[in-house]
Amino acid sequence: MREKLISFRVVKRYPGFSLDCQAEFESGITAIFGPSGGGKTTLLNCIAGLVSPDEGEIHVLGETFYSSERNTRVPAEKRRLGYVFQDSALFPHMSVWNNLRYGYRLTPVHRRSIELDQLVEIFQLRKLLERGVAGLSGGERQKVALARALATSPSLLLLDEPLASLDVTFRGIIIRYLKRIWRELGIPMLYVSHSISEVMALADNMLVLADGGRVAEGRPAQVLVQPGVGAIADYATLENLLEAEVLDRSDDDGLATLKVGAARLRVPDVESEPGDAVTVSIAAGDIIIALEVPSKISAQNVLSGTVEEVNVVGSRVLVYVDVGQRLVVEITRGALRDLGIRPAQQVYLIVKSSSIMVLDAAANNTEPVGSP
Repeated sequence: MREKLISFRVVKRYPGFSLDCQAEFESGITAIFGPSGGGKTTLLNCIAGLVSPDEGEIHVLGETFYSSERNTRVPAEKRRLGYVFQDSALFPHMSVWNNLRYGYRLTPVHRRSIELDQLVEIFQLRKLLERGVAGLSGGERQKVALARALATSPSLLLLDEPLASLDVTFRGIIIRYLKRIWRELGIPMLYVSHSISEVMALADNMLVLADGGRVAEGRPAQVLVQPGVGAIADYATLENLLEAEVLDRSDDDGLATLKVGAARLRVPDVESEPGDAVTVSIAAGDIIIALEVPSKISAQNVLSGTVEEVNVVGSRVLVYVDVGQRLVVEITRGALRDLGIRPAQQVYLIVKSSSIMVLDAAANNTEPVGSP
């Protein structure tokens, strides 16, 4: 059973807007999802201590950070939280290395659970250490911002839409690093986003906020079908963001082969080398479901999988299929009825190679060779 990460009840009033929300999360990656102006960043700032609530309480890993009833308010600098902003907010007059060292040096030795060399290796920063941050690309800046936040050995990492300002090619890289932070370092996260796809790719749990109040809370697959969420979520943009490994590059057909879970994917040639990790994007609506192995088709990818869940969202049906990683497929109600799709059923997913985008195929090679 997972440890309780955070519980809170927060009320914060502004002219024309009020945040009034309470929730409780277990450790892991939790998404705070909702439209712009819904209160996501205000909530994150209250948890961080950058904004003081008008009333309520905030408890993180058993420690009380704020309580209006007990008149408790732990200063932001004593909360041991890492914060990554949308614009990275690095110190512009410092090199990459000095940005990393800044928080590390302020952290007492007995509280250091993460070493700088470890972060340099995880985020592949060795070639950037002596560079000034002004010359970095957006993706590189976010990598440094993540590493700097982790250099303080935080008990919790707060992320405010860290992918919003990035080029599409860098989204896969940052998503992969975020998964690695939880998997290898065990640092739990609160991840603010208005992207369903990011939430589905990263989060174990989610809180939906709109107009300053809680709309829903729970596992993403279950929350996204609850009444009230459909008006907020843009299902038309739903895509699968999957970790993959390059097995081989271009063949005679100009296609590369990737490994996704237990499945193989044929995709347009990539710039990454065999053995490299990449992230692929497949729109939920670009996947076809078949009950039998298809034959004589032009699509290069036929993946065998098992149906985990079937959820109806208005006129849309979202089918979750395990192929070694979980994919979400969007079909119509008519297709659901005609195929009789149900949990535990074996199905075959058909995906055209041209429908698969390798988000970071080029971005892997954008790091400078050395200092300017």
